[in-house]
Amino acid sequence: MSGSARYAIYFVPPAGGTFYRFGSGMLGYDCYTGADVALPRDTGLPEDWAALTEAPRRYGFHATLCAPFRLTPECDEAALLDAFAGFAGQPRGVAEIRPVVRALGKFIAIVPRDRDTAVDTLAADCVRYFDRFRAPLSSDDRERRMTPTLSERERSNVDRWGYPYVLDDFCFHLTLTGTVADDRGDILCHLLSNLFLRSHGRGTIKIDRVALLRQDHEGARFLALREAELGTVPGPRARQALR
Repeated sequence: MSGSARYAIYFVPPAGGTFYRFGSGMLGYDCYTGADVALPRDTGLPEDWAALTEAPRRYGFHATLCAPFRLTPECDEAALLDAFAGFAGQPRGVAEIRPVVRALGKFIAIVPRDRDTAVDTLAADCVRYFDRFRAPLSSDDRERRMTPTLSERERSNVDRWGYPYVLDDFCFHLTLTGTVADDRGDILCHLLSNLFLRSHGRGTIKIDRVALLRQDHEGARFLALREAELGTVPGPRARQALR
């Protein structure tokens, strides 16, 4: 299975919190359990909401730290799991952000109200740490990631790191929609912002954990294999709960 599988390192909010319940409810998918999630009632969302969220649903509610990759022939899933535990156990400060709903180009996401260097550092460390496990992009994968709108530096990132939006080009965000037409963006953004405030309020969230997810084959949904709070080593319960 691992030969065709892809893996990713994400920030995924705790499963029992209002933040995760909101995001997984909007996308209709729980990446911790692999189950569909019914859309909350009385949201006022458009009838085509399922279609608008089809693309991000596959990945679950998350913020990318290390984008999906296939393993090199020299590495296997067991080694990656051990490395994940090692990365999570490294001591580091915990960032705390105030989440807001914003339009990012053609899609809508939850982002920090103010940029936090600790979050950027976590993502950069993650990209560098797991790069040894990443197989080079196939020609098809490279073509998909080399979109015409990329800057020269972002194109260089694809060739060096396998993904355009890393290091200085990183933007922490948790996606809520796929591509939204220009004439609908403002209305949907306002609606989602109000729904988020109703669900989560104006409180902050801690970026205090990482999750390792796997996609078994192309087109499959990503499912969490491990989660861990930063600065801790996953114990037996954390190791087994997501198997």
